[in-house]
Amino acid sequence: MEVVLFKSEEKKSTQEVAAILRQIADKVEGGEVVLTRGNEEVRLQIPPNVTLELKVEEETKRTTKKSLEIEIEWPEGDEGRPRGDVSIG
Repeated sequence: MEVVLFKSEEKKSTQEVAAILRQIADKVEGGEVVLTRGNEEVRLQIPPNVTLELKVEEETKRTTKKSLEIEIEWPEGDEGRPRGDVSIG
């Protein structure tokens, strides 16, 4: 069963998105990410090894829409093991 603990979807400039991704990267590296919006807060303890999923999708209806999804996941209480390397160019 999936429970959504926090969700946000906002229009941002690419500069704003890049700044947010940099902040997230720093927090992931530090081992804790805290997301807040209004009275909502979710605090995540990030283990040293996680699974990184990168996915690009294309959806065509009246117009073509592309998306880049970045997902970081880990089982609770599991340190995980590093797997494979991805490069971004």
